[in-house]
Amino acid sequence: MPNYQGVWSLSEQYQNASGWPLPPLTGQIGLFSRANDYIIISTTGNATDFGDLGGNPLGGACASSTRAVFGGGNYSNIIRFVTIANLGDFTDFGDLTVGRNGIGGCGSSTRGLFSSGAGGNVIDYITIATTGNATDFGDDTNTNQEKGALSSPTRGVFFGGSTSNIISYVTIATTGNATDFGDMIEGASGPTGCSSSTRGIIAGNGSSNNNRISYITIATTGNATDFGDLTVTRGFASACSSPTRGVIGGGKNAGTSTFWNVMDYVTIGTTGNATDFGDLTAATTDLAATSNAHGGLS
Repeated sequence: MPNYQGVWSLSEQYQNASGWPLPPLTGQIGLFSRANDYIIISTTGNATDFGDLGGNPLGGACASSTRAVFGGGNYSNIIRFVTIANLGDFTDFGDLTVGRNGIGGCGSSTRGLFSSGAGGNVIDYITIATTGNATDFGDDTNTNQEKGALSSPTRGVFFGGSTSNIISYVTIATTGNATDFGDMIEGASGPTGCSSSTRGIIAGNGSSNNNRISYITIATTGNATDFGDLTVTRGFASACSSPTRGVIGGGKNAGTSTFWNVMDYVTIGTTGNATDFGDLTAATTDLAATSNAHGGLS
């Protein structure tokens, strides 16, 4: 207890420290839903529990520099958000235009996109800084579920799903239907992606269970090019990034009960095999990830 002057002794301060508010997180922060973890992307090491981020399996995610938004999955239309610097649980944001499964999420610093999946080929958009229901953006070129997504500040790119090799793109600040971008090296279910402002990384394949990483140049169109290999064979993982580094976490081997807690990282501007980053707090698949430093932030 404080003394009669209202002052805590040093030992009392330490004894009561658990009741103090935690300081805000700083740095390049990556969040993984379902695992409910965060990492500091510029370092390496194991993930730390963030709180209940929520997020249904096979949902999508997008973020500004301050707010992360998770939407859909498991045929839900629910959108949730968290303030990235504050450890804690998710808050209701609004609803997608239709419930969907296996959607791709990406965005710019102001607008988030959620693309198609089982339940339709609709692309929705939200204004990340506000709350409210999503608005129809247009249609993706296909209805594939279990697809990946990534973005630059101007373009959103969607790829794979349902063993497809299709890559499509939209201009984030407009509305309208997606346009063909090119092809992945191979068709893939459950690929994941992340990016710098210029280059997109595509990783994993849940249909052929390989460890392939490929890349695209976002401002152009064309087919993906081989980048290197993940440290483990998996699909249905998720990825987040800083302007220079991509981190891929979780996932599973299709047709088995082998789930992964492994996180890998790559330097986006180079090519080569991934390096071990650390572990998620639990082996988790069908998760979504985003960061406050991804390639879509200008």
